[in-house]
Amino acid sequence: MKKFIRFFILLTFAFLLKASAQDSSRLRISLLTCTPGNELYSIFGHSAIRIIDSNNVNDLVFNYGTFNFNDEEFYIKFIKGKLKYFVSVQQTEDFIYSYTEEGRGITEQILNLSEQEKNNIKHALIENLKEENKYYQYDFFYDNCTTRLRDIISKNKQPNPILPYVMPEKTRFRQAIYMYLNKSEQHWSKLGIDLLLGAKTDKIMSAEEQEFLPENLMNALDHCTNQKLVSEKVQLTPPTFVNQISKSLFTPNFCFWIFFAVMFSLSFVKNKFVSIITTGLDFTILFFTGALGILFIFMWFGTDHIMTKNNYNLLWALPTNFIAAFFIKSKLKIIRNYFVFLAFFLSLVLLCWNFLPQQLNVSLIPIILAIIVRLYRVTSQKLNLT
Repeated sequence: MKKFIRFFILLTFAFLLKASAQDSSRLRISLLTCTPGNELYSIFGHSAIRIIDSNNVNDLVFNYGTFNFNDEEFYIKFIKGKLKYFVSVQQTEDFIYSYTEEGRGITEQILNLSEQEKNNIKHALIENLKEENKYYQYDFFYDNCTTRLRDIISKNKQPNPILPYVMPEKTRFRQAIYMYLNKSEQHWSKLGIDLLLGAKTDKIMSAEEQEFLPENLMNALDHCTNQKLVSEKVQLTPPTFVNQISKSLFTPNFCFWIFFAVMFSLSFVKNKFVSIITTGLDFTILFFTGALGILFIFMWFGTDHIMTKNNYNLLWALPTNFIAAFFIKSKLKIIRNYFVFLAFFLSLVLLCWNFLPQQLNVSLIPIILAIIVRLYRVTSQKLNLT
């Protein structure tokens, strides 16, 4: 019996020694994926990487989604696409608490890594924490808090993971973000995004490009095609946040069709007071569309944002409208000709709507129709046809 006990102890000790020799790093590395929140900045979710180091007795989260909101030039840098994001580190307990307070769930995927791969990832993250390495040029689609983590994992995992499509293969960037905006009834945010993001947003995504969204990266790791990349998947905290979606009647589509109906009706009322109102509305709509056109030009050429270039919204929001608005009552021939050209050109834009290389927001159609109607009335009055 004593020989058996002695043999069992020796066998157990040998097993523990072998296990220790296989992985002395005592590291556990995992990807954390947070569910979407209510605000626009959080509606697409978030990713971070967790490292539990039993040798140093710490449990840390590395987060590439931090920026300095107190920067004096924060808004200028944000608009121009020059805002620097950086990697930060915090206790996992604090990270979980902050997301739990927002009612957002956290899913943890423990990565299947060798000792060397774990050490390499840890070293890469610590290197990135250094002041000279921590900052990077954030890009929502191509270089964000999720793609940074994917790149670190892929670079340090051998063989390099082959991650599959997790959305239909012909999904475009715009369609991907629509899924989140539509789910939370963010109609006005959707309009704003459609106004600012140009034709590049309608590019079909590759499998790798789909991983700019946290949920997509999580699913891609689960279904890695050339190896088992996730050894365990657990839900650290369930989502308790309930999105209080209020189906408001006042969507852009509804409001703009009401605006068109009002403009159309007033155009056929012969009244001095109504004429003053319509003149004011004519000025406003031309001034506003011209100002939008100037903004689109600035976002195209004056910023570092990739997706705001090649913006076909310039076809209906011509910057020249900004100047023309001040000559709405002018009888100059050049102004009349401009209004005739504009009415014809906008009609052509509507005819080609479904064939443009950029998906424009359909709620803009009544606005364009309203401009055409008013241009017809204004030019008719200038020619004394009505």
